[in-house]
Amino acid sequence: MLNESAQTELTKTVSGRDIAQAGALCYRRNENGGVEILFVGSRRNGRWGIPKGHVEGGEVSSAAALREAFEEAGVSGVVDKTVFGTFSYRKDTSPNQYHVAVHLLKVSMIADKFPEKGVRKTRWFPLETALRKRRSRACGCYSQASGPLTSDYRVSMIRTTPSSRQIGRDAT
Repeated sequence: MLNESAQTELTKTVSGRDIAQAGALCYRRNENGGVEILFVGSRRNGRWGIPKGHVEGGEVSSAAALREAFEEAGVSGVVDKTVFGTFSYRKDTSPNQYHVAVHLLKVSMIADKFPEKGVRKTRWFPLETALRKRRSRACGCYSQASGPLTSDYRVSMIRTTPSSRQIGRDAT
């Protein structure tokens, strides 16, 4: 017979674990002042989503979001420490439930080289197109109604950010 601790571990292994992740909703203004959102292609199925990944031990979610944005898309900038939204999802290949804290990332630089450059596609979408992708679930990363691009209030927060000069208009 297993002790209580071993039974708990076995149950978690069979039924999956809750895994904390962080994601970055990367945005910039284009030359016309419009807001653009950066999506990355999934390594598994190529669907568009935001850069996201595991929060390392001792790391805060905003730091993890910034790290993941650079690793997956080569972008950096100013990350908002406040969680902008959350979503949860499961992978077909894992019993785990992933819980993602999403932070806004005002992009100011795009690197020529980054860790996953040869593995992932990146593409900037106009805000309205990004919203349609979210609503059609083509994005693949916003699986619940509380996703960061659902609320009109949240979208207005992005639309009314400071001038393009201040949020990395030059980031290409």
